Amino acid sequence: MAGKTMSIDTLVVGAGQAGVAMSEHLSKIGVPHVVLERARIAEQWRTGRWDSLVANGPAWHDRFPNLEFAEVDPDGFAAKEQVADYFVEYAKRFDAPIRTGVDVKKVVRNAGRQGFTVETSDGTFEANRVVVATGPFQRPVIPAVAPKSDRFTQIHSADYRNPQQLPDGNVLVVGAGSSGVQIADELQRAGRQVYLSVGPHDRPPRAYRGRDFCWWLGVLGEWDAEVMRPGKEHVTIAVSGARGGHTVDFRRLAHQGVMLAGLTKSFDDTVVTFDADLAENIARGDENYLSLLDAADAYAARNGLTLPEEPEARVIPADPDCLINPVLELDLVKAGVTSIIWATGYAVDFGWLHVDAFDEKGKPKHQRGVSKEPGIYFLGLPWLSRRGSAFIWGVWHDAKHIADHIATQRKYLAYYDAPNPHAPTQHEARATEPQLRKVSEMDLS
Repeated sequence: MAGKTMSIDTLVVGAGQAGVAMSEHLSKIGVPHVVLERARIAEQWRTGRWDSLVANGPAWHDRFPNLEFAEVDPDGFAAKEQVADYFVEYAKRFDAPIRTGVDVKKVVRNAGRQGFTVETSDGTFEANRVVVATGPFQRPVIPAVAPKSDRFTQIHSADYRNPQQLPDGNVLVVGAGSSGVQIADELQRAGRQVYLSVGPHDRPPRAYRGRDFCWWLGVLGEWDAEVMRPGKEHVTIAVSGARGGHTVDFRRLAHQGVMLAGLTKSFDDTVVTFDADLAENIARGDENYLSLLDAADAYAARNGLTLPEEPEARVIPADPDCLINPVLELDLVKAGVTSIIWATGYAVDFGWLHVDAFDEKGKPKHQRGVSKEPGIYFLGLPWLSRRGSAFIWGVWHDAKHIADHIATQRKYLAYYDAPNPHAPTQHEARATEPQLRKVSEMDLS
């Protein structure tokens, strides 16, 4: 359809978990729509992560309500290809109108008429509404402090695939969220000496008293928290489903052979400087871990749950030497480091969205995904409506809310387009003209 213009009620950008969920709900309520995806369905799961990646939540939890994972134990963790295949199968279940290989280049509001004009790599669309379902992992971020030297191979975690990809030598991993921790662990187990820069983090138990932490967050109401706690804006979560799932413990990683350091501060040629905050970051992670155990124990006691006791979960390993005597400066060349992996997160990229839907910092302004720009919706972003919004099951529920909003708006417009039963007929209008004229001529002072 290149060069042609297609009209559609609702256009969804992105066919990852958010776009597929959105399409299901729109299909259920009969809203004509199309989903445009620049690559394949759930492409980021296939090619945007490392080879051994698995879902960080168990299969019984990290799924949509209407389909279970095939060939994955409910308490197991689906491999990335299995997750991608899951969304492909899910989309087939309701014949989702997804068009792959189409890149959305520009969205602008129409002047003096309803809707938006959407320019794509395969023609132009006229849409009454646009749902931005591109997710939070759009642009890998490497901090400005990264060294300019070409002596090191530097890649973002988005481009890391496996240990064999890197040149021989030791590795510095910057960032201790789920990605950084899992990559550092994998590299160390492959025989590399790994230095891991650890910033502020939360580290929930993988499981406690026979229940995964996803279950505990559910019964404790934590998934439904509507706002992030103050001071947690830059705190990552260290959790892993690798090797069947395990609790991330930085002390154990250090005893295993990973050299821990604080937050990466600066580079001077080949020398990296770390903040003296490693002990504080580890302590706060422990505090987060133990607080969830406390909350779980209290919930179990309050509700009379007969779950097995697990006192060993509270045993904290001895501090490794790198925690007692933290490294504040490291000459990477002398340490044999040849590669730096930046597990430093992502930024969103809405440069193609030319609408009044953002604040002064470029962040979307919305209420539960309903943008301040009428007709624009956001889906799949962290904390869109609550803590669970960026997770597979959470995005499904957010999509339902947006679909309901779209349905309501369509009803209002249908009412506008329908004949007005209260409008006077031509005869009635003529009959009331003298009366109206008489009123207008009255002295109302």
